Amino acid sequence: MTIEHATVQVKRKPWGSTNLVPWNDTPANDDPIGELWFQRADAAAPETGLLLKLLFTSEPLSIQVHPDDVFARSIGLANGKTEVWYILSATPDAQVAVGLKRSLSREELRSAISDGSISDLVQWRQVRSGDTIFVPAGTIHAVGAGIVLAEIQQRSDATFRLFDYGRSRELHIDNAVGAARAAPAQRQSPPEKLNETRTALVVSPHFVLEQIDLSAASVWILDAQKETWIVVIEGHGQIASTKVSVGQAVFAEADHVEIEVGPGGLRALPAYPNINSGSPKEWHQARPPRARLKMKEVQTWSH
Repeated sequence: MTIEHATVQVKRKPWGSTNLVPWNDTPANDDPIGELWFQRADAAAPETGLLLKLLFTSEPLSIQVHPDDVFARSIGLANGKTEVWYILSATPDAQVAVGLKRSLSREELRSAISDGSISDLVQWRQVRSGDTIFVPAGTIHAVGAGIVLAEIQQRSDATFRLFDYGRSRELHIDNAVGAARAAPAQRQSPPEKLNETRTALVVSPHFVLEQIDLSAASVWILDAQKETWIVVIEGHGQIASTKVSVGQAVFAEADHVEIEVGPGGLRALPAYPNINSGSPKEWHQARPPRARLKMKEVQTWSH
């Protein structure tokens, strides 16, 4: 039985932010922070299958693509990288790019990367707080400026850049062409309301991302027998013996995890591997997501 208050690894990026409040109080000074990676508190523990991050953008990220499992293994990597973004905050004009405006042949994609015209071919869309964007491996994508998002992904850092806004970083043309599905994005299934507290935001072959909305001063039991990450995005409370607030996360592999909710309620994003097969629709019909929330006797919250 394992329940840990996740540690945070800071990643400084040229496109990052110097103000992470209220999500984190790490001082950035003049060196922008782009990513916070949540890690197991036990450094000697086995590596988890999923990686949970927070991203902060003051400039657009590169246009990029991640490989699927098959392509990743063909170049000696353990696995590919499918991911999902949950938008925590966004400026009024904030945008993300997912997929292309039209399909390209491999030769057309290679040419568009080489001459920079790929920047005009990606499909941008506006985002706002609460949006969920699924990015399957092979999808050409980018995150624009003015966004804070939570990301859950397969544990991989395999990123192939196609365009980088003049930054002096390497482009990965051959691998990008080999890994990319150079086409418009696939249609994303809408969130599915499971009950009054739980919404399945994304169900992929690799992981499930939920949103839970728990009422003030209530107590819940979470069945988390396998790897489960929980990041708090509103309110505060206590998960097992760990007090948590906005921007903090917990890792759990336990039969039962008790969640005590603070006086203002609690909204969080649980994520865990998909141990079933089939499409999201088939998977939900077969049985509900493994991280089952059950209501326990309501108790009064006290600090």
